[in-house]
Amino acid sequence: MATEESPQVTRRATRSYSASNTAIESTNLPESYKPTINDLGFRQQPLRLEDLLSSFPGRRSQILELLRLLGPLNSPMFPILVYGGPSTGKTSVTLQVFRHLNRPFIYSSCITCYSPRILFESILNQLLFHRKDSGHSYSSVKRCERPSDFVNYLREALENVLTNLKGNSGKVSSKMSGRPDGTMVYLVFDNLERIRDWDKSSTILPFLFNLNDILKMPEVGLIFISNTSPDTYYLNIGYVEPIPLYFPDYTEDDLRHIFMANQTNSRLYASFLDVVLRPFCRVTRQVDELAAAFSSLFKKYSEPLSDKEVAPNEEMKRRLFSHIRPHIASALNETFQVRSQPLLKAETNEETKKTNSSRMLGIREDFDKIDFHMSTSAKYLLISAFLASRNPATLDASLFDSTGVSDSRKRKRKASEKSMDQKEMAEQELLMKGPGTFPLERLLAIFQCITSLAEDSLDEEESHELTVEGGSRGLMSDVLLQLSSLCNANFIIKGGSCPLEGSTRYRTAVSEDLALKVARSLKFPLSKYLYRR
Repeated sequence: MATEESPQVTRRATRSYSASNTAIESTNLPESYKPTINDLGFRQQPLRLEDLLSSFPGRRSQILELLRLLGPLNSPMFPILVYGGPSTGKTSVTLQVFRHLNRPFIYSSCITCYSPRILFESILNQLLFHRKDSGHSYSSVKRCERPSDFVNYLREALENVLTNLKGNSGKVSSKMSGRPDGTMVYLVFDNLERIRDWDKSSTILPFLFNLNDILKMPEVGLIFISNTSPDTYYLNIGYVEPIPLYFPDYTEDDLRHIFMANQTNSRLYASFLDVVLRPFCRVTRQVDELAAAFSSLFKKYSEPLSDKEVAPNEEMKRRLFSHIRPHIASALNETFQVRSQPLLKAETNEETKKTNSSRMLGIREDFDKIDFHMSTSAKYLLISAFLASRNPATLDASLFDSTGVSDSRKRKRKASEKSMDQKEMAEQELLMKGPGTFPLERLLAIFQCITSLAEDSLDEEESHELTVEGGSRGLMSDVLLQLSSLCNANFIIKGGSCPLEGSTRYRTAVSEDLALKVARSLKFPLSKYLYRR
């Protein structure tokens, strides 16, 4: 294996990596360039931990937890499943953690590798230092379609790479030469949920989860990145389940820190975010979508300014707000399709202008309204799923009595310093695990309790829809139909069968802000039933 210095090239210009603050412009590789062992790392100066933490606002706990799970240099590890919603920093954080550690890894995305053969060959090409070019007719180093062939080729390639890494481990100038540290190789599989679309026989997912046991090589670490929760990968086979690491949605403060980074005129951009960030956050919190919308809006916002470096005063802020206000509603509709089609055609009507202006003025009543239609029973079912996912099952009896009323008669003891520390640790643990799962029986029981409160206040038609006492088959079918609709709309995630219980489990996918908004539309005291650790 050649160890001479090769030209500096940018490593893995993925979508998420290029969106990070530390990304560098990619350079074109020369036709004669041949990959080496150095290409298993970033070939850049490793990031300091302080720089890594400052590059990802709101992700400090996830970064530290991922570093803990990876462990010290050359230590074996359990498989890790990094999961969370789209555009929550999963891929960027994972890749930048490897840049900080300067360890060798292989990255494969199941979006670009859209079949088992392409996925297998992509991994083998990187491990065997093969680059597709015109000299090889853009073919892979090995043609591999079956998992059995992939295991044989992968074991052989890993043994060669590990031998090379062990030969370079004694050399001191690894950082200066760009060599990765350690004698372990990490395989990163991004967008794991895509495998379910092109793997109809469901053979690749069990194979990947069992890859550690099949290879029997402790020098290999597996990291899976997914937009769906671990429940969607429940399989009735014997394998070591990956350790879950949850990435929640960004808060409004996190998004403010993200968009304020590297701004030339921070005071001007801060005044712009004061106007647009809150209404857009109520629609989406995906950084890529917000970045695309804010890019054009900021140009509109700064149009009246002749000097783009000026620090706006209060009078200038009001003038800029009046200028940008008509464009915000159209940007919300164009990007995220918030409003209905008849409102699009009546854009120039006076009534629409009044609605847009009231929305931009930040009236709270407009923000509390739900931007989509949902029946009353579906709202209560969504609240029931949120409570079942956030509250421990052992507290259902104490939170609800026979009439569905929360028991608030217990005396609250004064919290000691030790109990406060335990509470903080429990909150961190809950954040890492993400929303909990629950069976269908528990969901229906909570649904029955909370709907019994509304029977007296609702009219006869709504009461007939919501009452579940007596076990009416038609009514139960209606509730199950609403549950199916919520699952199809991704408000509730339906997982596979639990190997121990044998029953299907569910997990809510809504944030606490949306659940509170739904509860306010029903005048339901959600905070009274929500257990705070």
